[in-house]
Amino acid sequence: MSIDVPASALTEADRESIDAALSDLETGSRLWSTLSLGHRARLLERLHDTVGATASEWADAAATAKELPPGHPLRGEEWLTGPYTTLIALDAARDTLRALAERRSPLDGVRIDDAPGGRLRAHVFPAAPLDRLVLSGFTGEVWFEPGVTRGQAIAAAGLGQRSPSRSGGVGLVLGAGNVTSIPVLDVVYELLSANRVSLLKVNPTQDPLVPVLRRALAPLIEPGFLRIVRGGADVGAHLTQHPGFSHVHITGSAATFDAIVWGSGADAARRRKADDPALRVPITAELGGVAPVIVVPGAWSEADLRFQAEHVATMRLQNSGHNCVAAQVVILSADWPQRGAFLAELRRAYAAAPARPVWYPRSDAALAAAKEAYPDAAWLGDGTRALVRVEPDAPADPVETTEYFAPVLGVVTLPGSGQAFLDAAVAHANDRLTGSLGANVLIDPVTETTLGEGFERAIADLRYGGIAINTWTGVSFTVPALSWGAYPGGTAADVGSGIGVVHNARLLDRVERSVLRGPFRPFPRAVPRPGRRARFTVLPKPPWFVSARTGAAVSEGLTRFQIDRDYPRLAATLLKAFRA
Repeated sequence: MSIDVPASALTEADRESIDAALSDLETGSRLWSTLSLGHRARLLERLHDTVGATASEWADAAATAKELPPGHPLRGEEWLTGPYTTLIALDAARDTLRALAERRSPLDGVRIDDAPGGRLRAHVFPAAPLDRLVLSGFTGEVWFEPGVTRGQAIAAAGLGQRSPSRSGGVGLVLGAGNVTSIPVLDVVYELLSANRVSLLKVNPTQDPLVPVLRRALAPLIEPGFLRIVRGGADVGAHLTQHPGFSHVHITGSAATFDAIVWGSGADAARRRKADDPALRVPITAELGGVAPVIVVPGAWSEADLRFQAEHVATMRLQNSGHNCVAAQVVILSADWPQRGAFLAELRRAYAAAPARPVWYPRSDAALAAAKEAYPDAAWLGDGTRALVRVEPDAPADPVETTEYFAPVLGVVTLPGSGQAFLDAAVAHANDRLTGSLGANVLIDPVTETTLGEGFERAIADLRYGGIAINTWTGVSFTVPALSWGAYPGGTAADVGSGIGVVHNARLLDRVERSVLRGPFRPFPRAVPRPGRRARFTVLPKPPWFVSARTGAAVSEGLTRFQIDRDYPRLAATLLKAFRA
């Protein structure tokens, strides 16, 4: 069931429809509390089937809404970030429920060891043999907050599913407008982490997808675990003040968060001063920020320079830059002899990526603001991609403090090399850039080995909820065992990149961050040779690269494999990947 509310103004009938949906959800909440863990696992299996049945229509509707015509080389993004990510998240959550139903910990079989700074980390990826093929050479860790013991981590794993009959009530989920799986994953996480059923208010950019979501999410809608509402800002404002909710979760901007919590105008200022929020229930949030790419200097080959430049271009241009973890500031060493060569390759890759619309609402204003702030910027590609120079000593450079949510990429240079540069880059990212959602680090294997424990200490010093080493934090989004959210410390008064985490398929408590590590070089250059260290992978150019020629076909093929487990077809998909 979904409710369509006109974007103009709420009528009495609209309010009654919302109240009826909340009544259905209250009934659904009571029903959820009676389900065994085994029943819940089977429900997720059924949900997997309905998502799979709608996957093609889902990806097509999302690509069309983003103005990518049939045959466009980047339509594969909507397969990967829509149904693919949803399907593997449902499988991972089902496995957690099965473990708990069998009185096993979700951390059983997971290696837990020490991380710098008095922390523990759980090595949660790869979790299955197939992971070692699909993301060959990648490993992922969830780091706990300092002071969490092994016993505490194991005892708390499972969150709400450790007390399945304890209801979390009815929550409001304000869905993201940029990536189609985000609202779905948020709804599932609310249900599993807190036993909370949800009313999902979709962002208007995703209105074309609602008919697909009705069918994909039917196993949650039919028993009253989910209701979907469409409408404009007035609907959202009405919902956030409705007394029927016990909790609010939003994926969006800090400005929207502040409007929900504090109101607007003079009333908001008064409320902040009095510490009297307008919102009377707890809220969690994922709000984005300015994401850095720290490029640690080393001796790179021409192929390394070209590959990593395309990597950085992907981090900015995937989804036309409308991602909360899109790379926005590249931090380079002024003393790196190859800095000029890398920048030349970056400029080439940034300009050469396939043309696509800058589709997200108000992106034209963001690009206009960048043009005004940086009159000397290079506008590349079709003229919508800004490459700007950042002055490291400027008091508040806009590209470091404003999340443009559009194709604007800044480059800053800092002095030093080796550990001195890395420490300076970490400090710059922590202290100068807005937000703490995701950070990326590129480092060749020889330099990483040379730095040794100093490198791991620097990673620990990065105050970000997601860190990607030789990969992009956007890939972390597709790995359900990893957490997704800001570095801890956000509050209603100073929210930063948000409060709390989602995804986190093993339902771990007191999570500080997740770290995903990938191979510096693709296959076949990742094969170790005498005198050259490497993290081995069988992956050629990954399908999510904007420069991957077969990315669309490979992304669709990987999704279809998650639906039907057709291994011969998977083999054909992997062969296509080698032609990327």
